[in-house]
Amino acid sequence: METKLRQADGPAVALAAELLKGGGIVAIPTETVYGIAASALDGAAVKKIFEAKGRPQDNPLIVHIDQLEMLEGLVGSVPERAKKLAEAFWPGPLTMILPRGPRVAAEVCAGLDTVAVRMPSHPVARAVITACGLPLAAPSANLSGSPSPTTAHYVMEDMRGRLPLVLDGGECQVGVESTVVSLAGPQAVLLRPGYITQEQLQEVLGEKVLLSGAILEKLKEGETARSPGMKYKHYAPRAEVTIVKGEFQAYCRYVQQHAEPGTFCLCFAGEGGALPVPSVEYGAAQNGADQAKHLFTALRQLDERGAKRVFARCPAATGVALAVYNRLLRAAAFRVVEA
Repeated sequence: METKLRQADGPAVALAAELLKGGGIVAIPTETVYGIAASALDGAAVKKIFEAKGRPQDNPLIVHIDQLEMLEGLVGSVPERAKKLAEAFWPGPLTMILPRGPRVAAEVCAGLDTVAVRMPSHPVARAVITACGLPLAAPSANLSGSPSPTTAHYVMEDMRGRLPLVLDGGECQVGVESTVVSLAGPQAVLLRPGYITQEQLQEVLGEKVLLSGAILEKLKEGETARSPGMKYKHYAPRAEVTIVKGEFQAYCRYVQQHAEPGTFCLCFAGEGGALPVPSVEYGAAQNGADQAKHLFTALRQLDERGAKRVFARCPAATGVALAVYNRLLRAAAFRVVEA
């Protein structure tokens, strides 16, 4: 299959809409990462996403909408909590898990009785949804398990020959996937951290939002993934990643003691020059949003530079940085050491 890369202008958006209405798949930018979109109402189209990504079909997808009216039939009900969060954070990088409605294709929900929905803020994503008039299932536009793409260049690197069209809408501004909160039970539960933080959710809802244990721990044997991004290993470069906890000097000593050919550091901005091995920087030390924007590109750059083994500086596990730590944990397959 030939994959066309097009700047996301009006004609390209119209072409994307035609492909989607015809049961095809298209890669589109969102404010979080690039996604592979298909009609969320068409099970055969959704299966093409799984085939392109090499993604297990027990991993649910997120449905993207451009107006609240699209929720009709996608969800079984819209609880008051959802209305509050939509008013505060939509359009934006927040996904809500709600009771599943009759219109959504079964393949989107991976056998669950819930559906994940969000309203993106990226103008290209919104233009495509509006042009085709369909809710779009759209997981990240990467090969399953590898770092999510935040530029069209990286989409092409993974998806060339796997889908017909990639729309180039520039670099994604958030850089990690959306926050996912479940509103399908008696209490709100944060399943995947992102740019919208636990604290922000609690402030809007006026109640405690629980943290899923799967944010910082592996899913238990046989446990169902209720959200994308909960699998054991995810977002991973080809290099073996280990997270190193500790102050910078202790980190430097650890790297010095354990370095071997092919060792690289994944460090914070400005630290690379003081390290004994080559490095890639992924954002300012105290700035979770900056780390989030650059993390996936940094992981891909490690592969481009031939890294075999990577020692990663450990971000904070609070605020937006919790999302960064969550992604790094999975990229590292939960290898964490204390320096």
